[in-house]
Formats: sequence, structure tokens, C-alpha cells
Amino acid sequence: MACLVSPLAIAQKQTVCTVTINSADEKETFRKFLPADKYDFVELVERNRPDWLGSACEQKVSCDVLLISGHHGEGNVFFSDALDRGEHLPVAELERVACSDSCPNLFANLKEVYLFGCNTMNPEAQHTVGGEITRSFIREGRSPAEAARLTNVLRAERGESSRDRMRLVFKDVPVIYGFSSTAPLGASAGVTLNRYFQSSGSREVAKGRVSAGLLRQFSGQSMVAGRGMASGDSLAALRGDVCSFSNDRMTAAQRLESVHKIMQRPVAESRLLLDRIEHFAKTLDANTRKQPEVAQAIERMARDTATRDRYLAFARDADQPETRARMIGVAHAVGWLSPQQRRDELLQMFGEMLASKSVAGTEVGLACSLNKDGALNGDADRLAGVAARADSVGHSAILACLGSAEARTHALKGLVSSDDADVRIAQFYLRHRPITDVAELRAVTRAIAGMNGTEAQARALDVLARHYLSDRDSVETLKQLFARTPAWPVQNAIAGVLLRADPKAAANPEVLRTLREYRLKSLPEGNMVDALIERLRLS
Repeated sequence: MACLVSPLAIAQKQTVCTVTINSADEKETFRKFLPADKYDFVELVERNRPDWLGSACEQKVSCDVLLISGHHGEGNVFFSDALDRGEHLPVAELERVACSDSCPNLFANLKEVYLFGCNTMNPEAQHTVGGEITRSFIREGRSPAEAARLTNVLRAERGESSRDRMRLVFKDVPVIYGFSSTAPLGASAGVTLNRYFQSSGSREVAKGRVSAGLLRQFSGQSMVAGRGMASGDSLAALRGDVCSFSNDRMTAAQRLESVHKIMQRPVAESRLLLDRIEHFAKTLDANTRKQPEVAQAIERMARDTATRDRYLAFARDADQPETRARMIGVAHAVGWLSPQQRRDELLQMFGEMLASKSVAGTEVGLACSLNKDGALNGDADRLAGVAARADSVGHSAILACLGSAEARTHALKGLVSSDDADVRIAQFYLRHRPITDVAELRAVTRAIAGMNGTEAQARALDVLARHYLSDRDSVETLKQLFARTPAWPVQNAIAGVLLRADPKAAANPEVLRTLREYRLKSLPEGNMVDALIERLRLS
């Protein structure tokens, strides 16, 4: 006689959705203790399929419990440390699913979410809310006290901590478990979950109530519990803005209209959404701009000079040049700056950098990045006159990023300077503008070989190692330095250069003989000199 399963029993079966980016320990522990007649497990990740989350939407999967396991760090993405796994899950993709009408079922019935990753429920704001925000409110007519109060409100409601982002994604979900700081590795988490289930069984899972027992088991590992955003929540306005960027049912023109409305508010608010605005602006390619609705939306924005002026005033007053440059890029993308006006804004920014008494390495990197295509070449001579210090490596490096050959020569001298700050500036510069000319490389190598000071010389050699050395004259210079230096860090750094060099230039009997004869006994174990000797011996 066949056994019949009642419709009620089928209806009560819960779906546990798992997203296994890194460790499967947590998933397997849940599966071990949750009875198969009450819980179905659905793994959402499909190996070698980038759109696996979209696939789950198409299959109309509906989750009662969601378990995500993966490393979670800067960039707001879950990722794996396994080299053979390319799967990852950006939080932005979770936002897209949560905000889009194209995937209404996946998270609609969630009762609990388990986030096994570091800082998934960290309450610290990810956006810096500081002086530029307060000053913008004052420019808009607020008193200093009111400006300070509004800044604090923005910090609380728009700082977008990891916890807030998860609360936005999992709207109305009764329980979200995560970690406020470092999370345990998968194997350790599996052991702790095993103890929890042995003491509590499966009776607390998918009930939509916080388990004191689970929090107690993870009490020494920063696990916390929260709930998804509910109606009337202070984050509701932020969620509306986030969804205006993430809803994949909106057209480009509709999103542009939403961006325009956001930017018509106090600029402080749009500043805190700059990441999303900037990402959207990059989607406005030539073909998209030809769409009549998009072209009309851009034209309407271009005519909004009041909003444009407030926005650019904020950009020019930004605390960080990088923020200013990004805002200038967005202004150009939405039609507020012509190509020439964008160039003028950037040159004004560089002029202010050069007029300051000191230059940071990050500013050098920014200048090189913004001129990576050489479009700003030719303006360095005009800006050189405003430089506060003609002898400064930092000022020279910015001018070199803008195409000045004379400034490049001076910037490279910073690499062999006795001033630690100059060396670091030169390092920043060479990351963006490496040495490709053989004569220049020989000159730099000789200069490094003539340096005094072990630490500075070793650091300069580390910079040289990033260049694929193929010049025999330079190798000879390093060989001679290896023989005469009394410092093992310098010998180790020389070996690092030669390990990365062209084998045809570095692999010769004289180099091997020199390494063996002059290798310092003080070299610690695991050094690069021994590794180089072994490689040359086998070559």
C-alpha cells in the first residue's frame, strides 16, 4: 500500500538556501542536524556560472533560511581563498536581487539569515562623514550648530555600515546573524555549530526568533543578531535611494532621473552616494547616450545650473583630492562639464596641490592615474610656476605625471634620497610610471648602488625589483654591490631583483660564483639569496 503525504506536511517543509563561497563546514553541519523530512537544502552557487544568483531567480527559488559562507572584507564582497574557485558574491548583487521586481521570490519569505564572514554585521560607518559635509551645510545657509547636527544625522543614517547594508538587503527579515568583527574559520564555526545543535536540536531554526543559545555558543567570536529594516525605519530613505540604482527593471533614463533628483538635495547626501553615482555614470556609454530618453534626461540635468554650481562648490572644497577628482568625473559624465571644462577643473586641482608646501604619495598616484592616457600632457610647464618648492620630489613627481621630462629626472632622484619621505614618493611615482628606457634604468641602478643607508638602499632595490631587469650592465652593477655590501638586507634585496630578472641576463657563472663567495652568514633562513643560488645552480 502506498504511503500518502498530506498537503499540510508538504506545505510545512522549509527551504534552506546556501551560498557556499568558501567553506562548506557550516552548510554540512546544518544539513547534518536538520531532518530531511522538514528541510530542503538548495545550493545557489553553480560552479563556473557567473550568473548563478540570477539563475536562482529564474527558477523561482524561495528561501526560508539563507546561509552565506565566505570571506568578507573591503569591497563588500564575499570571496574564497581557494585558488581554484572563482565564485564570489558582491553585496551590490544582493541589493539588486532585493530591490528588483525581476526576482520577487528569493528573499520574500526569509525568516533567518546566517552570514558566516568577517564584519558582516559591523556597525562602523563605511563612509567618512567629516569637515566637507559640515562646510557644505554652512554654505547652504545653515548655522554651524545646525550643520553639525545634520552631519551627525547623516553619519547615523547614511554611513552605510556593513550591518546597515545587510539590514537594507534583508528587509523585514526577523533575524540576521553575523559577526561584528573577525569571524571564525569554517572548520571552527562548524565545531561550534555542532555543539549548538547537540544542545538545542533543530527546534529553533526557521522560527524567526533570536536564539540565545546560538549567540552564547559564539559569544567569544563576535557573533551578533539584528533584524531587517522594517517600515518606518530610519534607513528607509537610504534604501529607496539604493534601490533606485539597483532595480534592474528601471531603464537608464529612469535611473538618470533618479540620480538628478538625489543630486538636487543637499550635496552632502549625494556625496555619500558617490560610489553608486560614479558606477552608474560609467554605464552611460556612447550607445546609451544616443537613446532619446537618456539624451533628454542629460539635457535636463545640463540646464540645472543651480544644482551644478552647488555640486562643483562641494567638489572644490572636498577634504581629499581623490574625492574631488571623482566628483569632477561624474559632473562630466552627466553633462555638467564639457571635456575642456573637466580639464580646467583638474588642472585647477593640480595647481592647488603644487601650491601646497608638501605633497603626499597618494596625490602623486592620483595625478598619474588621471593622466594615464597622456591627455593632460603639455600643461606641466604652465603649472610648474605655481609649485611651492622647486626642489621637492613630490612636486616634481606630480609634474612628471603630467608629462614633464625634466620633472621625471628629478622625481627619480628621490629613489636614492637620504630622505625617507622622498623615497616613498618616488615609489608611488614608479608604480604608475615604471622605467622602460635602458639608459635610464642603468643610471638608476648605479645611483642605488652608490647609496648610503641599509634600509633606504634595500627599499630602493625592492622598487627596482618591480622592473623586469634584462640589461647585463645593470646586473653587473648589482653583482658588484652584492660583493661589497656588509648588510644582509641589501644582499637579500639584490637577490630579489635578480630572481625577477630576465634569466638570460642574470643566469651566468660569475653571478653564481659571487653569490656563493660573498653570501653573508648573518642571512636569516628562508632568504632570497639561497633561493637565487639554487635557481642558478639548476639552470
